[in-house]
Amino acid sequence: MKFASVVLKTAASALALTLAAPALADHHAGEGASSGEIETVDGYPVTVAGAAKFVADTEAEMKKMWVLGGRAAWINSTYITDDTNALNAYFGAIAAETSVAKGLAAAKFAELEGLDPDVKRKLDILRVALTLPAPTTAGAAEEAASLATSLGAAYGQGKGTLNGEEISGSDIEAEMGNLERTPAELSEMWSSWHSNVGAPMKADYVRLAELTNAGAQELGYADFGAMQRSKYDMSADQFAAETERMWQEVKPLYMSLHTYVRSKLNEKYGDDIQPATGPIRADLLGNMWAQEWGNIYPLVAPEGAGDIGYDLTSLIEEKGLSEVDMVKVGEKFFSSLGFKELPASFYERSQFVKPRDREVICHASAWDIEDSNDLRIKMCIKKNADDFVTIHHELGHNYYQRAYGVQDFLYRDSANDGFHEAIGDMIALSITPEYLVQIDMLDREDVPSADKDIGLLLRQAMDKAAFLPFGLLMDRYRWGIFDGSTTPEEYNTDWNKLRLEYQGITPPTERDVDGFDPGAKYHVPGNVSYTRYFLARLLQFQFYKAACDKVGWEGPLHRCSFYGNEEVGKGLNEMLAMGSSKPWPDALEAFTGERQMSGKAMLEYFAPLKEWLDEQNEGKPQGW
Repeated sequence: MKFASVVLKTAASALALTLAAPALADHHAGEGASSGEIETVDGYPVTVAGAAKFVADTEAEMKKMWVLGGRAAWINSTYITDDTNALNAYFGAIAAETSVAKGLAAAKFAELEGLDPDVKRKLDILRVALTLPAPTTAGAAEEAASLATSLGAAYGQGKGTLNGEEISGSDIEAEMGNLERTPAELSEMWSSWHSNVGAPMKADYVRLAELTNAGAQELGYADFGAMQRSKYDMSADQFAAETERMWQEVKPLYMSLHTYVRSKLNEKYGDDIQPATGPIRADLLGNMWAQEWGNIYPLVAPEGAGDIGYDLTSLIEEKGLSEVDMVKVGEKFFSSLGFKELPASFYERSQFVKPRDREVICHASAWDIEDSNDLRIKMCIKKNADDFVTIHHELGHNYYQRAYGVQDFLYRDSANDGFHEAIGDMIALSITPEYLVQIDMLDREDVPSADKDIGLLLRQAMDKAAFLPFGLLMDRYRWGIFDGSTTPEEYNTDWNKLRLEYQGITPPTERDVDGFDPGAKYHVPGNVSYTRYFLARLLQFQFYKAACDKVGWEGPLHRCSFYGNEEVGKGLNEMLAMGSSKPWPDALEAFTGERQMSGKAMLEYFAPLKEWLDEQNEGKPQGW
């Protein structure tokens, strides 16, 4: 499954600020102010009342003006040309410069004592919300925006090769999961994509990292990574420790899965291709980044227990579902929980299929263009199981966007970014055989019996559990770049070291130390934080278990479906509607009754599989 990214309110809001506000904070204490004169920032007195007025005016400006920037970004993503690149870069440059100015002003006001808690929270949001901070030096914002646009376009236009012939990004992703491809073909696709797409980006990325770091430091953070980690209602160091704690909770499940899959790949390919010990060759796992392994399930499925009795891709084909039909099925799930229908404009304005006449960014994303009413998704849908799940994921973003539309503008975001990613995935967990029967995609007699549960869980784990270390290391790698522990000369070396350490994988070919393999993953040139996906993998199980508890489910957790339960929908909407108005533990508690993110629900879900895997792995070496 191509892991989707939401077009966050904060990013679009940054564009809004740029179109209506002065470029920089204009007065500071001691700069021409007489004794007793009140310091001002952007024309606002640095007082409690001034801070409240600054926040109120900023929200009004953002709400009014952010639409134009969002539309420019949409056009650029769905129609890549020199002109749309230039327009997007133009708005991005204004966004970066003015957003930093507003962040700097917010930092000044945040030092005041006696602020209204609401004003204080909004000031903090303004400080940490910037996705592309740039320093206030002349030309820096324009340069950063131009680099970001160039990197995004380079990824969108990237090509690999298959048997010497060029192949586009969306097609090469699909072919990496094609079990008919030989190890040599997989190696060619993997290596060509990483070399052709990643390596040419390196110089631009080095410079963009320098600029964003400088921008974050002007805002008072040690570096851009520390700034990103400060968005979670705790200190940067505390958050890093929390994510490591959660990883250690679920690591035993991943280790058991890695050992089992490696042994099956060894049986399939032999020692020369995949040894029985050590790391797994990255291109053999059915995904360009080895982040999800579900595509190779047929290769590792044990006889009998591994046969789940149906294939979702085949069911989609048998039902003759079009790409739009697949979206409507996803919408129906939310409707069954009591959510109102999507606006007609959603179907009129979204991109569901890859156009034949132009270059687009196919990476799936959800968009909220105007005041939580103009909702869209951007995908190049293929009629398969992966995209069926991705659709549910993207719609989760859209329903979240609409729910928190009742909040003040600065609160129109998720409790934390992991929440945004988790909602649709929680719904996708409910794509059980029972659910497929309920929506008339699977006949009752074809529902797999309990003896097939291991197969169902193994298939799920090869996406859900296999993803965990990759979800964690993506940002850990970039944090090293931002804090200086990874230098440009070490970009590729440290990337592959970290992937070996956390994932236990190794490239199929020797990598150029001067290359830039991480650039071949969308979220790196796209400057999109990735920790949200790690959090989402765990939160979705917490949310799912909470929903199943609400319906009184008493069977195995992995067989629960809450489709059609409006009580769950009511409770879910209450959490979603909170947006970011409260610290995330409050939102988590509202739906789950818990105040700490945890992997325990995930472990409960996969407990039968873990026991089975350990039996299969008996006597086999674990680790690499």
